[in-house]
Amino acid sequence: MALRPDEFYDHARTAADGERRLPLARMTGWEISPFEPDGLRVAPLRAPVLPEPARHGEDASDCDACRGRDEGIWLDDRWRLTRITGVGVPLVLMLLPRDHFDLADLTDGLAAELGVLSTHIARHVQALPHIARAHVHRFGDGGAHLHMWFFARPEGQAQLYGSWMVVWDDLLPEYPADVAEADAALVADALVASYGGHRPAAAG
Repeated sequence: MALRPDEFYDHARTAADGERRLPLARMTGWEISPFEPDGLRVAPLRAPVLPEPARHGEDASDCDACRGRDEGIWLDDRWRLTRITGVGVPLVLMLLPRDHFDLADLTDGLAAELGVLSTHIARHVQALPHIARAHVHRFGDGGAHLHMWFFARPEGQAQLYGSWMVVWDDLLPEYPADVAEADAALVADALVASYGGHRPAAAG
């Protein structure tokens, strides 16, 4: 059985100093880390907050993702794909179910579609010129409506490998919007050809 919140906190504090600061992680020593370890320190470990605060959209009637169910660069009857703007890497896309589901709520049929559809999206992102890899993430702590992230890693940028790329994305200057929009359209068109669905009229 997993540790209770208080047990987990007490366990974590055994590695912390008197200010409840944990030592720097091994990740900060990786050559892909955006931070130099010298002068870097971990924020104090906070005690558990229970009950946890509600995520945005726990109630489907107050869910922004549900209100946008007809928006995106690609749609089919059950899914939609959107482009996230204002990012630092070449392209960030988000896949959402059009109806209100979280990951654990998906039927087996929708879960199977998610797997196949995610593979198609990653394949088309990686086919873009000068894109080396598609990183796929699901976090789920901010919004209750399932949203899968697809980050396009630029070719040759070895510091953007792996799990630090989300942080690098936040540090980099904003990527040219016209280039990202054109690449998103290429992915959406390829998805229509390989998987089905359609481009909304407003998406071109």
